Amino acid sequence: MFQKFESTQYPPTSGTVLVWDGECGFCRYWVTRWQHLTKGRIQFEIYQDVASQFPDIPLKEFKKASRLIEPDGKVYSGPDSAYRSYTYAGQRFPWHRWYVTYRWFQKLSDHAYNHIAKNRTFYFKVTKVLLGSDPKNLKPYWAVYLLIILGVFYVLSVFL
Repeated sequence: MFQKFESTQYPPTSGTVLVWDGECGFCRYWVTRWQHLTKGRIQFEIYQDVASQFPDIPLKEFKKASRLIEPDGKVYSGPDSAYRSYTYAGQRFPWHRWYVTYRWFQKLSDHAYNHIAKNRTFYFKVTKVLLGSDPKNLKPYWAVYLLIILGVFYVLSVFL
């Protein structure tokens, strides 16, 4: 499981930065999506290039989870880095608020994030099937796939 950090003593001087794994296709897909949504309000940097700028966050922790680092030094880790990034996109999703308010949502998010991080190749393929190959232009019928999958899980849970 990834370690969370409240803050860094070495905040970025040029604005909010999301630090991610540049060798991960799944990560690249979602970073491309967030770049499109945030329209330059967040800088996206790969940990391979900038981890040394934050010496109070161990390199091994950058390898485990993304980090959204704000100019005041506040650090959001793992799923909360994604949830917080939506606030820079002007999105009114409640996920960041839920993450800090509801312990059950935080635990669920952290465990899901950790599972996805350990199975990135598989989830990258699933993401492309459900949402398409272009993260800037998601397929309009992705919800149909999701509903089918949820229906299958429901039927399996009823009959098993």
